[in-house]
Amino acid sequence: MSEGWADIAGAVAEASGLRVASRPSRLVAGGARDEAWCWPTRGGQLFVKLAPAPALPRLACEAEALGILGATDLVRVPAVFGRGATSTTAWLALEWLELSPPDAAAEAALGEALAAVHGTHGSQFGFAHDNYIGGSPQANGWLADGVAFLAKRRLAPQLALARANGYGAQLDERGARLLEELPNLYAGYRPTPSLLHGDLWGGNRGMVEDSTPVLFDPAAYYGDREADLAMTRLFGGFGAPFYAAYRAAWPLDAGSDARVALHNLYHVLNHLNLFGRNYLAQARALIDRLLAQAGH
Repeated sequence: MSEGWADIAGAVAEASGLRVASRPSRLVAGGARDEAWCWPTRGGQLFVKLAPAPALPRLACEAEALGILGATDLVRVPAVFGRGATSTTAWLALEWLELSPPDAAAEAALGEALAAVHGTHGSQFGFAHDNYIGGSPQANGWLADGVAFLAKRRLAPQLALARANGYGAQLDERGARLLEELPNLYAGYRPTPSLLHGDLWGGNRGMVEDSTPVLFDPAAYYGDREADLAMTRLFGGFGAPFYAAYRAAWPLDAGSDARVALHNLYHVLNHLNLFGRNYLAQARALIDRLLAQAGH
């Protein structure tokens, strides 16, 4: 993706209205799938993600989700300056932010802000269209019931993809039983469709210099707020001030701790399908734990 700088620079300039340098200044961290570059402009720097041209729909969904979260005016996200594709390369141009790991003040501010974002409610579970979770398609067809949404739009598609990837013998039978047991795991709890970040692990948050928290790389939809909170615990967890501030702003419902594994199974299955069998044992262990909770 290091060729065709002039074409990319021209496209970014046209979309953003900025005078853009003919090539980026340096490569920066961009995640597992995309390159990311610091790109100078007359007005400062841009953060520009690059991917093969067929990835434009995924980058467009990311831009849309950032716009939706930003429009709430409840949490800081990078501003979108444009997105598009040349003949070979898809690109997404974002506000350049000098980010660092969040301190305790930023963690607390993020907990309070996320509770406010989750207070943005939809009429049903889902989104106006499908989008992506990491590099995988994410089904978002509207459903009125949160349990049905988790089963039909989250777990069942990942289990089907795992079957196509050769893991059916290890997951099919127990996965099907788990889908049948979901209503029991939700006994006494009826989630409200909340606006979610959708991919809220620790690598998708930071802070700017004044300890204002920043979220990025969303996979937004309207879902059970517990899904966002569960993912914050999946890869190391957020800081204690985050959870304390969230609970102070909006206490969690009874049984939420028991549902953490249920929501995180979706992401573990997705990692299995994206990255391979190193995640198989973890997926099976989560399914077995959930079946045990359901009385099996």
